[in-house]
Amino acid sequence: MSKTFVKDDIIIRKEYLNKITPFVNKQLIKVLTGQRRVGKSYILKQTIQHIQEANNKAHIIYIDKENLDFSHIKSSIELNDYVKVNTKQGVKNYIFIDEIQEITNFEVALRSLLLDDTYDIYCTGSNANMLSGEISTYLSGRYIEIEIYSLSYSEFLQFHKLENNDEALKSYLRYGGLPYLKHLELKDEIVFDYLKGVYNTILYRDIVKRHDLRNSVFLENLANFLADNVGHLFSAKSISNYLKSQMTKVAISQVIDYLRYLAESYMIHRVGRMDISGKKIFEIGEKYYFEDIGLRNAFWEYRPDDIGKIIENAVYKQLVYNNYKIKIGQLGRQEVDFVCKRNGEYLYVQVCYLLHSPDTIEREFGNLEKIKDNYPKIVVSMDDFHGNSRNGIKHLRLKEFLHLNV
Repeated sequence: MSKTFVKDDIIIRKEYLNKITPFVNKQLIKVLTGQRRVGKSYILKQTIQHIQEANNKAHIIYIDKENLDFSHIKSSIELNDYVKVNTKQGVKNYIFIDEIQEITNFEVALRSLLLDDTYDIYCTGSNANMLSGEISTYLSGRYIEIEIYSLSYSEFLQFHKLENNDEALKSYLRYGGLPYLKHLELKDEIVFDYLKGVYNTILYRDIVKRHDLRNSVFLENLANFLADNVGHLFSAKSISNYLKSQMTKVAISQVIDYLRYLAESYMIHRVGRMDISGKKIFEIGEKYYFEDIGLRNAFWEYRPDDIGKIIENAVYKQLVYNNYKIKIGQLGRQEVDFVCKRNGEYLYVQVCYLLHSPDTIEREFGNLEKIKDNYPKIVVSMDDFHGNSRNGIKHLRLKEFLHLNV
C-alpha cells in the first residue's frame, strides 16, 4: 500500500489522530466506533498514512468488509487465515479491518493475533454491541475504544470552507456534520436524499436485519418519537403509555430493547440524570440526543419550530466532542440541562433559544445560581449579544460556543 492511500483532498481530523497515535505499536486492539458515515474509514486510512510516514517498512494488511473483494472473510477462522497468508516476515505487520462486526466471532481471531507481537491491530465498528457483554469480557484489557463522531461545527466550517457566521451556523443546524456532505451542494433536495439513505441503512441493516426484528414499523415510530422529543425527559414506561394513548400497545420490555438497538447503532445517545447536590445517579428518566442533527432533520423533516431542540442537541454534541461525560442535572425541582464532567472537574450548561424575557433570563441563570460550587457555569443561546455575565455565570452565543474548546 503506497503513501498516497489518503487522497490529497482528504482533510485530516487531527483530534482523532492525536487520540490514536499514543497507542501505535502497543499490544492493544485499537477499535474505532461510531455511527455509519461519520468518517471512521477515513480516520483508519489516515492512521495508515501516519504509520507509513513514520515507518517506511511497515506492512499493511487492510480488510474492508463493505468491499466485495473481502466478502469471503465471514468468520474468525477465515479472518485469521487471511492475515496469516498475507503476513510479511521480518517486519511489523499492521492489520486494519473496516466494519469488523460483519465477521462472526471476530474477537476470537483478534485475541489470537494479539498474542503475536508481529501484529498491530486496528478496526472499526458501527454497532456498540460488538464490545458489550461476552465480547467485552473476552477482550478485557486488550483493547482501547475511540468513538468517532460526526463533524463538530469547527470541522464543518473547515470541510465546507466557510466562515463562522450566521449562515454557516444555520447550514450546520439544518444539515448536520456527516463528512461526505462536503461533496454535495448544500440544498434540501440533495442533502436530505443522501441522509435518508444513511438513515435507512442504519435502521434496516444495522438494527432490523442484525436483530431479526419483525416490528420495523414500531422502530420507525420510535425514532420519530425521539426526533420529536429531543431534550424531553421520559422513560420506557412513559413511551409505552404514550403509545397506548395512540392505540398502539407495546410492552415496556420491547420499548427498552428497541431503544437499546437505536443506541447500539450510535444513532442516538442516552443521557441519564443525576442529583447535583448529592451526585446521585437516578435510575429512571433520561433524555435522548441524535448523533447527527442532519440525520434527524432528514427523516423527521426540518421544522423551524424545533429550533430549541436542535440547538440543545448541537450543544450536547459539542460537549461530547470535547470529551465530557454528560448527565442531566436535577436540583430540587429545577433542572440543569447538562452537568459535564472531565478529569474530575465539572461544567454546568443551560441552553435556550433566546433570552427574550425576564422570566427566561431568571430561569436559565437562576437555575445555575442555585448550584453551590465554584465550577464554571454557562448559558448558551442564539441571541445576537454575548459576553454578558451574571454572578460569574457567562453567556455565550451558540456560534461562539460551538467554535470553542470549552
